[in-house]
Amino acid sequence: MTDKSFNLASDPWIKVIDDQNSEQVVSLNDLFQNAVHYRQLAGEMKSQDLAILRFILAILTTVYSRYDAHDQPYNWIEMDSDTMRPLSFDDYQMGGEEPENDLLDTWQLLYKAKSFSKIVFQYLNCYEDHFDLFNVDTPFYQVTREQYDALVPANKSVKKGKGTVAIKQINRTISESNNKPDVFSPSSCTHKDDMSLAELVRWLIAYQNYTAVTDKTKVNAKDKFSVAKGWLYGLNPVFVRGKNIFETLMLNLVLVPQHLNFSKKLVDQKPVWEFPVESYAQSRIDDLFPQNLAQLYTIWSRIIHIEWHNGQPTIFSAGLPKLDNEHAFLEPMTTWKNDKKNQEVKPAQRWLNSLGKAMWRSFGQYVALDYHNGSADDNEPGIVSWMRLLKSRHYLNHDYSIRLVTAGLINDGNATSQSPAAEFADDMQIRADVLFDNDPSKQDYWPKGIEAVIQLTDKLGSLLWHFANNAGKLRGLSDSSDYANKITARYYEQLNNPFYEWLASLTNEDDRQQKMAEWKDIAKHIVISTAKRLLNAATPQELKGKSVDDSDDIKNIFVYYRIFRISVTKSLKS
Repeated sequence: MTDKSFNLASDPWIKVIDDQNSEQVVSLNDLFQNAVHYRQLAGEMKSQDLAILRFILAILTTVYSRYDAHDQPYNWIEMDSDTMRPLSFDDYQMGGEEPENDLLDTWQLLYKAKSFSKIVFQYLNCYEDHFDLFNVDTPFYQVTREQYDALVPANKSVKKGKGTVAIKQINRTISESNNKPDVFSPSSCTHKDDMSLAELVRWLIAYQNYTAVTDKTKVNAKDKFSVAKGWLYGLNPVFVRGKNIFETLMLNLVLVPQHLNFSKKLVDQKPVWEFPVESYAQSRIDDLFPQNLAQLYTIWSRIIHIEWHNGQPTIFSAGLPKLDNEHAFLEPMTTWKNDKKNQEVKPAQRWLNSLGKAMWRSFGQYVALDYHNGSADDNEPGIVSWMRLLKSRHYLNHDYSIRLVTAGLINDGNATSQSPAAEFADDMQIRADVLFDNDPSKQDYWPKGIEAVIQLTDKLGSLLWHFANNAGKLRGLSDSSDYANKITARYYEQLNNPFYEWLASLTNEDDRQQKMAEWKDIAKHIVISTAKRLLNAATPQELKGKSVDDSDDIKNIFVYYRIFRISVTKSLKS
């Protein structure tokens, strides 16, 4: 099928919702031309949308780290006009005023213009062969047959027909291997491997980001290695959603890295399609972590080659080595976790047991609670620090509502498979002047105040859990803790919408103690009403009660409820 062409720049493949609430499928050129008229990406899954967002951001990051908003190369960079790649950089650090100010000026001018400049389309035209799914030499997100055969063992070559993945396996709404049918698939058995070219492109990008580890084929390497799972699979992602796709792209367009532990030295933004295949594979074998965002946003977990027969694809896949993610501070779209035992900082990851936990309950992971002298004490996500910078430069109004979003896939917890088990998606909205309070020294500093009421809410949830657990024991349940978990989950479900509404309503002009008291009243009402429902539904065993710890002290549901109410009152007063 070498005479065919499907070019991502000119052929429609990105699903969006436009400003008339209609679904459209558009090309990259269309997206960049009309981004302000499209509300949001609208692919098959929210996790797929995130992978595609990062792919699009890789293009913008590459272009605008080389050219300004007037489509001219920065004066501290020498460009090759034919390849649109840098030949050399002046010896500047990102801390130097000229490059940093130039990049931020570019961001501001684009944001004000509400449109991308012509240089983006020139770049797409320059690299059109790399964005063609069927290109003979540089097929999109793939390698040629010759390159694939050179990178894998001889017994895994294309001719041998081994190491393939089915369409239904890269389609994460199914994720079915030939050995384990998906009983609850959204597609019938006869159509599980049906996929349009546009859909194939979307899933090809997503698959590189959410890859399991069941592959039997690996690239050639001197030493044994474990295959990489998709990079987004190992994150607890966070990004910013704007009023339309243009705003979303701009708000996430990090032109100046913000994490304090990441070197700000000027580097070339180099997405995967600008690498020769052999050198890219070797860099992965050598465990070289990406040094620029464009490369990180387009990172591969697999070397893929697609053979076409009668219009049907056969996908060959070879695993690349997993990357060491310790201190991977280049990544802006993740929360972080500290391993105090090993003194390591790694991207946080979502697990199945956290599936029902709403985003707001981890507020302190998304924003630095201690911020002074221009630095954050906590490991604040890079994208939030980027918002902090834009607000400090007055590029964002103080009352701008920042919508922080999370979305991704959670694996099954099996180390030998790590197959997708569930998708999560959530968001919270908060004004810029609340999220980035100007006076961290104040006793009522907003981020600390918000975290304080969340901790109190969790304390009330813990009291409810103990009450429900004791009620379950009185009832004679075999697993009273599981019963208590379900009751507490209902409590948090009732809290989600009220908390998000309360958070979005906060302003810097509010009486902060009054607003915090307002939330305490809401949490108190919900926790007590949840407990009362347990009390009203008490069984005869719960009403009668029983002795505790083999003593003559009889405790029933009323005793436990009274203890619960006293504890709630004490917690709210403390």
